[in-house]
Amino acid sequence: MWTAFLSLVVLGLYVVATVFAVQAARTARTPQGAVGWVVFLFTLPWASVPLYMFLGHHRFHGYRIARRESERVVAGLRAHAAATAPDPTSLSVNARAFEQIAQMAVSRGNGARLLVDGDATFKAIFDAIDRAERYVLVQFYIVRDDELGLELRDRLISAVRRGVRVLFMTDAIGSHGLADSYIEDLRDAGVDVADPRDQRGPKFRFQINYRNHRKTVVVDGRTGFIGGHNVGIEYLGQDPTFGRWRDTHLEISGPSVLQLQLIFCEDWHWAQNEELLDQLSWETVLDPQDRNALVVATGPGDSSETGSMMFFSAIAAAQHRFWIASPYFVPDLDVMSALRNAAMRGVDVRILVPEVIDHRIPWLAAFAYFDEIREAGVKILRYTDGFLHQKVFVVDDSIAAVGTTNLDNRSFRLNFEAMALFFDKAMAEEIAEMLRRDFEQSYELVKPLSAQPAHIRYGAPIARLFSPIL
Repeated sequence: MWTAFLSLVVLGLYVVATVFAVQAARTARTPQGAVGWVVFLFTLPWASVPLYMFLGHHRFHGYRIARRESERVVAGLRAHAAATAPDPTSLSVNARAFEQIAQMAVSRGNGARLLVDGDATFKAIFDAIDRAERYVLVQFYIVRDDELGLELRDRLISAVRRGVRVLFMTDAIGSHGLADSYIEDLRDAGVDVADPRDQRGPKFRFQINYRNHRKTVVVDGRTGFIGGHNVGIEYLGQDPTFGRWRDTHLEISGPSVLQLQLIFCEDWHWAQNEELLDQLSWETVLDPQDRNALVVATGPGDSSETGSMMFFSAIAAAQHRFWIASPYFVPDLDVMSALRNAAMRGVDVRILVPEVIDHRIPWLAAFAYFDEIREAGVKILRYTDGFLHQKVFVVDDSIAAVGTTNLDNRSFRLNFEAMALFFDKAMAEEIAEMLRRDFEQSYELVKPLSAQPAHIRYGAPIARLFSPIL
């Protein structure tokens, strides 16, 4: 009897594994991911079947992209793009690939202020919230109810008491530890909250693998913030485990703020099933800095591989320099090939990653890629002055980017991300100078994997096997 029962269970597992394997072959976002899942499902069905239910990565069907479905918004964006189109002679690179990825156009009349590390970032954000007159839109992947999180709460509540509308949104996975009382305090004060415990999305779809990794603040449609910081005291360098937390944010103004605002509207609609378009200001205000910019939002709801394609396009555009800082380095084959090709063309390719570990598996997996790109001439620099979490890159003197996207498969295909791209020589030099200072706090990795300690030498190839979901 018991043997027969076990046989039925095993048979059932293999039937389910077969169904999932067919689904993976049809819907996985890469051939490598499809092969990995099929092999895993048939060799270890008792482990792979439940994991696939949570982690199997298909395209995120049902995520509404407002700018693609609303004729009114599309028409408005076209008119907006025509009114703020940059002088073609001010663009030293062809930006059409980035515009296709973003489904929006590069605009002139933008301003940007580089915010290096947490103190500068949150001072600027809190000052902007305190100056708000009409509304504040807030979205972070992680919000903690520690000292920094409580200060954010109090600033938002103060804004509501001045008559400002405040909308607050966070991610169910990133902020899983956020206390119910934090949400209740905001709601009781009149803040509109998209509670991750109630909203649609990953939990609703039996999928915890998709995460909204964006960090966005928009004030009155005039001022925006985007970058790598979440809300927690570790981002101020106050966590003794990590010490200094090296991160970068941008304060932006001009038409690019409206692009960032539209992306927030998309996320809010998915979370709350509420349209915000008619409740916000869409007036175009040009900044005297007059920089060309574009906000590129990517995610698993897109019909093509927009995250990977953004990096591929940036690397392909490089003629002299491609410098990038990312806390994780688990690229796909296309980006690996682009990096190698750029170095072989004589481009100065530098990848800045942290020496300090926060997530061990992606940290280990990176070592499995380093030898291959170093052989092509890419320089790997390991940051030693605390934990490096910034997501920035610079291409020649033509493109500078700051945002939320890591150089890994998770950001490419599983997370909702956003990057602010500036097609501006002065901004490119400002980012480059910031990275030069970071390079001074780093050392170049020259030791091959075969010479690394045993836990790296043997752990890296195993960790790389998980690269499709890292």
